[in-house]
Amino acid sequence: MPAKIFDSTPLYAFDDALRARHGALCGVDEAGRGPLCGPVCCAAVLLDPQDPIAGVTDSKKLSEKKREALYEQITRRALAWYVEFVTPQEIDEKNILWATMAGMQRAVAALSPQPAYVLIDGNRCPPGLGQPCEAVVKGDAASASIAAASILAKVSRDRYMQALDRQYPQYELARHKGYPTARHYELIAQYGIQPFYRRSFLKKQGYWP
Repeated sequence: MPAKIFDSTPLYAFDDALRARHGALCGVDEAGRGPLCGPVCCAAVLLDPQDPIAGVTDSKKLSEKKREALYEQITRRALAWYVEFVTPQEIDEKNILWATMAGMQRAVAALSPQPAYVLIDGNRCPPGLGQPCEAVVKGDAASASIAAASILAKVSRDRYMQALDRQYPQYELARHKGYPTARHYELIAQYGIQPFYRRSFLKKQGYWP
């Protein structure tokens, strides 16, 4: 059965309409808010409207192989992109919402050139942005720029967790990517935690405060 090919045209049309009103825009998304360990990855992408990338859509709709292929296309062809890794320590200090907001703000600030307008996946814009912004609920299925950011964030975090799995195979991180599965809790009970765990996510296990 041939792989499904997603039509990115409606997502680019969404961005084009906003770009016509506001100028150069970037999309922002994150991956990894729910896991017990590892970073939240916040990505910002400023796509080239003259060089649309076929197949860009919500990363959750794509196979791992397709995400990897699109990651290479986006990082090569976008006008600017950046992925910010928000540490478990910052998550514990600020809580997951505000740590993610801070990571998004830093990802946008790192872009060169800077966008004139920012699209954020979700229902809240991070404070401290230097540009006007708009929150788009389920934006990774509506905007090509947000979809591209979702792909970069997801692939970046998966690669990070796979690297951790090679260092700490006892936690089976490549299998569950750090999410709170029953098996993951069993392994934490058996082996304890490492510095890459979010202690504030493990209150019931006695690791926080």
